Amino acid sequence: MTNGAKVNKVVLAYSGGLDTSVIVPWLKNNFSDCEVICFCADLGQEEELEGLDEKARASGASKLYVRDLREEFLSGFALPTLRAGAIYEREYLLGTSFARPLIARHLVDVAEIEDADAVAHGCTGKGNDQVRFELTVMALNPRLRVIAPWREWDIRSREDALAYAEEFNVPVTQTERDIYSRDRNIFHLSHEGGLLEDPWNEPEESMYKLSRSPQDAPDEARLIELGFEQGHPVSLDGDAIGPVELFQRLNRIAGEHGIGRSDIVENRLVGMKSHGVYETPAGTVLLRAHRALESITLDKQTMQYKDLLASKYAELVYNGQWYTRLREALDAFVDVTQQQVNGSVRLRLYKGNLILAGRKSPTGLYREDYASFGEEDVYDQKDAEGFIRLFGLPLKVEAQQDIERTGRSHYRQ
Repeated sequence: MTNGAKVNKVVLAYSGGLDTSVIVPWLKNNFSDCEVICFCADLGQEEELEGLDEKARASGASKLYVRDLREEFLSGFALPTLRAGAIYEREYLLGTSFARPLIARHLVDVAEIEDADAVAHGCTGKGNDQVRFELTVMALNPRLRVIAPWREWDIRSREDALAYAEEFNVPVTQTERDIYSRDRNIFHLSHEGGLLEDPWNEPEESMYKLSRSPQDAPDEARLIELGFEQGHPVSLDGDAIGPVELFQRLNRIAGEHGIGRSDIVENRLVGMKSHGVYETPAGTVLLRAHRALESITLDKQTMQYKDLLASKYAELVYNGQWYTRLREALDAFVDVTQQQVNGSVRLRLYKGNLILAGRKSPTGLYREDYASFGEEDVYDQKDAEGFIRLFGLPLKVEAQQDIERTGRSHYRQ
């Protein structure tokens, strides 16, 4: 089960959740009492980080590294993906997907500092995260061994994991009553497992942590204004703030108004479908605002090509291919498209709805004098006649040929 060279020291990507908690004793039991060092990336899990060092040591780890990566996470991963307009399969804003390469990068760094033989993760053999972690390790340090207990051990369910935790006195917070698998960061909170394994089941309200039910949201709408510079959100309601504070404030505001819930059945990389529920309050608002600003700052062809590449960008991120030349090339394209995406967007938040209330840009392409239905000097409406004749010429030629052959246009058949 544990083939390969002896492992003296391993660095585990640690969250303090059920899976990674039981992995600590499992590694020590199956690799001749190897030293286990835990690494946790602070991506905005907030209270989930409380008591983590004590918990890791109680599980058998020799030490715990915790790094505050919130700024790097938002500036280097979340916001570039939002600027790209990348959404996986129409709905998923990729909050877990782009977190994994960042965590794995720092996992590799800690392993190199500790001169470890291997790294380990708690991803299941059915999921996408195993690919995201391991592709990153391959790209950054292919000499490190990767240990994936879910692909080796006899634990086959969360119930089994709870039993293993009890056997080895591992402190865990999950119970069989609250059996959801969650991933939380400052960008989103995902929920999987439990009753969600049947997509016919409606999610229970008690499951949600970041957002109110739209029915229970305030009866009065909240108007907000977001400012952007080159596609980056830089202000909220006139206050210039950094990404971390922006997301913290916007998560509270949007969550209070029931914004950002998504119930999704997605196609996993490994081929099966999975059902999950996501809460992404700030990300949902920022995506809507960014698109609104692009509508007045991007020319037609650039917007169309950007939309085409957005789906490829989303696929790369979802598949764990962050550290690839193609993703870097797509980022370079996006950077050029965002040079003129400057300005402000107003949105009204009301009971789960995002209502656009205005957008403006000092570098916009929208011209009221061009778009007006009134009299103007910049556009001669008679010019449209020649354009239409040229634009429709292929249709006219085709119809004439049809009439000569059959007596009527093909589209009249």
